Amino acid sequence: MSHGARAPEAIRTATDDDWPRIWPFFREVVLAGETYAYPLDVTEETGRALWMQRPPARTVVLEDEGTGEVLGSATMGPNRPGRGSHVGAASFMVAPSARGRGVGRALGEHVVAWHREQGFRSIQFNAVVETNTAAVRLWQSLGFTIVGTVPEAFDSASHGLVGLHVMHLPLR
Repeated sequence: MSHGARAPEAIRTATDDDWPRIWPFFREVVLAGETYAYPLDVTEETGRALWMQRPPARTVVLEDEGTGEVLGSATMGPNRPGRGSHVGAASFMVAPSARGRGVGRALGEHVVAWHREQGFRSIQFNAVVETNTAAVRLWQSLGFTIVGTVPEAFDSASHGLVGLHVMHLPLR
């Protein structure tokens, strides 16, 4: 398998049948306590409700075309309803076994392209943990800027209280 960026055709809309393949890494990422402020007692059903988005939002998976393994997933859609719906938002999870293989970049590029195609004016990431330096660097490489940091807004399992960046990408 190539360790470069994934082919776009490997990214597709997630189905209910994908959840059992997303859940193991979703749970592992949440319980690691470094990137998501989801409840630590998350169950398979509460996790599904948090992650599997319905229209106008969307959840996708990046699948290894050779093995069918789900290597990562992303959610995307309006950041807020109504008068805030012209600004998009997204969340990303990469299976720990697939990190460093271009999965996050491929998902990020897909999410940006999708928001452009859907007519969003910008994308706002509400809560990028400042100690998640790989993600911060990735989003900056895709053109996002840090527009502010909420101090001590995230309780990292290994770093204690750290800031949450709000990141923004204009699309027009």
